[in-house]
Amino acid sequence: MPNVRVIDFEGKQLGVLPIAEALAEAGKVGMDLVEVAPNSNPPVCRIMDYGKFRYQQSKKLQVARKSAATVQVKEMRLRPKIDDHDRGIKIRKVKEFLEEGDKVKISMLFRGREIAYTSIGLKIMESIRNELEGVATVEQQPRIEGRSMVMVVSPKK
Repeated sequence: MPNVRVIDFEGKQLGVLPIAEALAEAGKVGMDLVEVAPNSNPPVCRIMDYGKFRYQQSKKLQVARKSAATVQVKEMRLRPKIDDHDRGIKIRKVKEFLEEGDKVKISMLFRGREIAYTSIGLKIMESIRNELEGVATVEQQPRIEGRSMVMVVSPKK
């Protein structure tokens, strides 16, 4: 019968024992024998409460998920005929989103014959990029997708 290196529930080494003896030791203290290093020679087993161990691992995973920052992608839509004042208000809102740590997708929507004048939309996108230069980095340059022009910005680190 193969041998295994056994570590008790307090972390002390019990030495190299046959599997039957190791299981008997775990049974004496009412715990489980868990293989922790199967590739070592001889394999290493630990006497522990496996249910409690799995519970603690799931709790650690929950805490890790809770502390992980979730980045949302907000969208700001505008048109090529937007007035300067209205554009200023939209830019101010984009800056608020960026300060909260969210990415922002800026969409320029073209209706009807406006699609023929994408150069106007590109100029507006360039001016928005220039105004956001201090607080944002452009993740995706303005490009046309169907009847809209899209640019993605993210907060500066």
